[in-house]
Amino acid sequence: MKLYTRFICVLLSLVLCVPLIGSTNTFAKTPSKISIYLDGNLITSDVPPYIIPKLNITMVPLSVISKNLGAGVTWTQATKTATITQTGLTLTMKIGQKYAMVNGERVNLDATVQAISGRVMVPLRFVSNQMKLLVTWYQSAQTIKLQSEEGLADNSLKGAWISTVFNLDWPSKGSYGNAELQQQEYVQMLDELQDMGLNTVFVQVRPSADSLYPSQLVPWSKFLQGTQGLAPDYDPLAFMIAETHRRGMEFHAWFNPFRANTDLKTENLASNHVAITNPEWIVKSGNIMYINPGIPDARQHIIDAIMEVVNNYEIDGVHLDDYFYPSGGKFDDDLTYSTYNANNISTKDDWRRDNINQFVQQLGQAIHLAKPQVQYGISPFGVWRNQSVDSTGSDTKAGVTAYDNMYADVRTWIQQDWIDYVVPQIYWSLSFQAARYDKLVDWWANEVRGTNVKLYIGHATYKLGTPEIGWSTAQEIINQLNYNKNDFEVKGDVYFSAKDLRRNPFGLIPALQDYYKVTKP
Repeated sequence: MKLYTRFICVLLSLVLCVPLIGSTNTFAKTPSKISIYLDGNLITSDVPPYIIPKLNITMVPLSVISKNLGAGVTWTQATKTATITQTGLTLTMKIGQKYAMVNGERVNLDATVQAISGRVMVPLRFVSNQMKLLVTWYQSAQTIKLQSEEGLADNSLKGAWISTVFNLDWPSKGSYGNAELQQQEYVQMLDELQDMGLNTVFVQVRPSADSLYPSQLVPWSKFLQGTQGLAPDYDPLAFMIAETHRRGMEFHAWFNPFRANTDLKTENLASNHVAITNPEWIVKSGNIMYINPGIPDARQHIIDAIMEVVNNYEIDGVHLDDYFYPSGGKFDDDLTYSTYNANNISTKDDWRRDNINQFVQQLGQAIHLAKPQVQYGISPFGVWRNQSVDSTGSDTKAGVTAYDNMYADVRTWIQQDWIDYVVPQIYWSLSFQAARYDKLVDWWANEVRGTNVKLYIGHATYKLGTPEIGWSTAQEIINQLNYNKNDFEVKGDVYFSAKDLRRNPFGLIPALQDYYKVTKP
């Protein structure tokens, strides 16, 4: 899907900060704390933005245009006319007139220009369209995000995964039962990530068939209160989304689709956990319970659980990790294969891939039907197939591959446009010969070339300081970022995970700040 379809058009307005003689306030204003970001930078204003009730029109000062957008603005008191000029564009708008002149052509306005409290208001939707700005309004965070053409061209995704399973990144075990502490921890983490230059978070909201939000389908996650099914006294997901958007950052809800539990114990599961309500859907593999992807009703249950978030929350994206079928060990689905093989697929491997393909396609269709602006992406294992097995695979010698071990047919997802973005987990260094970072980036870039699927790269910051070759200095990450510039298709980077960024291994934080040219106020 194209980027310009991914925003919510709302009627907003700009306030032109020029004195008007005899102006009248025809609308009451509702005080609110509205933040405005332009190309990721917070816009400061001498006049606080506010919303006109019922019309849902947000008012902001002229400095948004003149100081931040580089346009010329003049006010003619005699005719009560505002003029905005930019290269190739002249807009004139008059108080009380329900149309504007655009380069001499008459264009109707969504809302008439008004004089209010010594200010002139014009509709932002109209102005932004004429100035070729992309506008996103985050209702829950009371935040407006503006993006110019230049900003869009240079607006690469810079993200971090935030794991909640085992309380790896957030929240801490010490915060169980303490909503205020959990919120403080998230705010602190978000501030630190933004200070590094990041603009997106991928937060795990379904670690193991449970939720970090009130759900009608699955229990509360035990990683919030220490006990599965025990509700906190706030909505963590709503809080996180609002805090993220308040900073002009994107929030992608990360779902682990098929992991049912991180161990084989059932005595501590909530009564509405899938392993209790539908034990026939569960397959035990190793020390983990999985929801069987071969059962259509089980797949639909997961789609319904994800759509509960899509429909009820103001998320920017739905994100799946690489937990489809387990990459190793026995997975007992012989009976499922014989029962749910309506297409008579001849091999179990192909049947498993078809199960995942159906799930990926149907989930994408549901998301885009409900909210076309919500992005849908998956982060598969970094090696699709080895060249030794498939001539179209990568020049690697990986012991595990997405296609053969996790039954993730990522190539089909990309070619069929079932997903909006892909984030291969390329968790090896530039000097790791069995799966070299540069070779894999080139391979994935070639896979998305000519498609509508965006490519972001997953980086293994957690490996910095480990014995594996290539991870003895933070420069490895910077070298990987520099290498990505060789492939036009690479549109951003995601780091695993937040805690590994925050511990600043080998001085990674200042290195990223320098790379992303982070400026301090």
